[in-house]
Amino acid sequence: QALYAVKVRAEAMQKASEAVPSGMLSVIGRRETNYKSACLEARKHCESLGIENPVCEISNYLFPDSRVIAGHLQALEFLQENARKYYFVRTSMLPVSGAFHTRLMEPAVEPLAKVLKSIEIQKPLVCVYSNVDGKKYMHPKHIEKLLVKQVVSPVLWEQTMHSVYERKQGTEFPYTYEVGPGKQLGAILKKCNLKAWKQYNHVDALADEEAVET
Repeated sequence: QALYAVKVRAEAMQKASEAVPSGMLSVIGRRETNYKSACLEARKHCESLGIENPVCEISNYLFPDSRVIAGHLQALEFLQENARKYYFVRTSMLPVSGAFHTRLMEPAVEPLAKVLKSIEIQKPLVCVYSNVDGKKYMHPKHIEKLLVKQVVSPVLWEQTMHSVYERKQGTEFPYTYEVGPGKQLGAILKKCNLKAWKQYNHVDALADEEAVET
């Protein structure tokens, strides 16, 4: 059932991305970087090109000074061309088909909401955090509501990391395990919370499988 919901969500988001030429731009900034002002000027640029209700906004908060901006392609191209003005250290277009986690994904909301209503969602046995608000899911209806909202809301990964690792001073941080290929989440944790990262371990599931086969 969960995988079917994922399939419906993916197909609906793909269909939404095909409606408007859009994308996502990964940005490394500095302390001086004003992302909101940059996005506002990019939207004004789109309006000057005749684009109605242009979209250009932060769609992912990854770690301090790292954001993903999503929206109309013309807006993202404008930001790349004016990177120095906005104190962007580095920009790169992500290999995706649309502006995920923005209002351009609104056509995908209803299909996902419909399929989630047909699924019986259980209360999690362990703490699960939503990247919509960085807080723990409280009950099944809360999960359903936020999974729908997540389609058009920015991913608050940095804020979620702060929420997960919030501790009273002097309290030890838990052991953290990243399971699977790559250490990207560990690298982000290091930038969000260095003390928590010191208890981080990586488990390469693929390497374990290869060891068993040999």
